[in-house]
Amino acid sequence: MKTNSNTYTIIYSAIIVVIVAFLLAFVSQALKAKQDANVALDVKKQILNSLNIRGLGDADAEAKYSEVVKSEETVGEQKLYTCEIDGKPVYVCTVKGMGLWGPVYGYISIADDKNTVYGAYFNHDSETAGLGAEIKDSQAWQEKFQGKKINSDDDPNIDLGVAKKIENQESEVDAVTGATLTSNGVSLMLQEGLKPFMDILKNK
Repeated sequence: MKTNSNTYTIIYSAIIVVIVAFLLAFVSQALKAKQDANVALDVKKQILNSLNIRGLGDADAEAKYSEVVKSEETVGEQKLYTCEIDGKPVYVCTVKGMGLWGPVYGYISIADDKNTVYGAYFNHDSETAGLGAEIKDSQAWQEKFQGKKINSDDDPNIDLGVAKKIENQESEVDAVTGATLTSNGVSLMLQEGLKPFMDILKNK
């Protein structure tokens, strides 16, 4: 076969593509167990972050998670983790929503009174760096949720939220500057996402 012919070029390219695809599939499969373990560890670290336990290395995070997380249960499509901090129960709820450019999600830990935020951690897939991405990158902003009330009265609706102009100091946190839509997404995520957990927590 002539090496400068179109047929040779097509066959050669096809063979290279098949070989590369095979190698990529092989490497992906070989690394899958490690990738799954890394994803699971990252989730554990995020849960610990919501419990105000941050900055741990991999081994320490695994050990601390095993120490404080006592049980896990499914609530619809979400998870509820029952933890123990300083001898008292703390409940971690998963929440999911939409930001400006894609999904936002996080973990809200609730103190043993079942109405006070113990801690919070948020994450995102594609929010704008320096703006909406601050929900993940700014620990100081996440810490503003500590001590806020989920319900400030007997109304069954969730009061906890994010507001550009705070009207309820007990339950609202300042919106991220320049990220109104992302902040609105976080607020809606909290108000809708926490609802399924409230009745369950009352019976804990």
